[in-house]
Amino acid sequence: MPGTMGLGLGAFLAVWTLMMTAMMLPATAPVAALYARTITVHRAPRMAVFTVAYLLVWAAAGLPAYALAVGLGRAARLPPAAGTAVAAAVFAVSGVYQLTPLKDRCLARCRSPIGLMLRYASYPRASRDLRAGAHHGAFCLGCCWSLMVLLAAFGVMNLWAMVVLAAVITAEKLAPAGRLVARAVGIASIALAVAVFWVPALAPGLTGGGTAGM
Repeated sequence: MPGTMGLGLGAFLAVWTLMMTAMMLPATAPVAALYARTITVHRAPRMAVFTVAYLLVWAAAGLPAYALAVGLGRAARLPPAAGTAVAAAVFAVSGVYQLTPLKDRCLARCRSPIGLMLRYASYPRASRDLRAGAHHGAFCLGCCWSLMVLLAAFGVMNLWAMVVLAAVITAEKLAPAGRLVARAVGIASIALAVAVFWVPALAPGLTGGGTAGM
């Protein structure tokens, strides 16, 4: 089914949060492990607060994702040419953002979290874990939202798309050439924005060539 896959807001947010948990936590594990080393007492419960705060940021991102899904669901019911044009716009927006200074800044914070650890150490103890998790989640969202938008074109429940995007996210954050990976993905996405007019099946989630679109 297109758009929200027939899910109401609550069910959509639950599915979205599970997806983000599966896709984002592997790439975030090194940062979480580094933060854990700064904790000397009550490590397990404090890391639980850090992780929950991080995931709450992504859960909140499900609200605009739901609104986008509703809009794209309507676009999927338009004539095929309109769906193709929307797919091209999705690819273009994602690709252009991948090449922006803001993407570079957010990715740099995710790739070199030492500075973040110093910032988190200055937070009041009572709210440190909650604020640290939310702060890191915000930078992570700023780094990766353009990749999540691609699920709109590939299909929100497209398992292969989820696996590939999770691998890209992990490579961007952890691989030595992570910044080059981000730029290569941006260029490829812009190329897809052009190619989809000739091969609409490149965006099955919006052109009816595969599983449901976001």
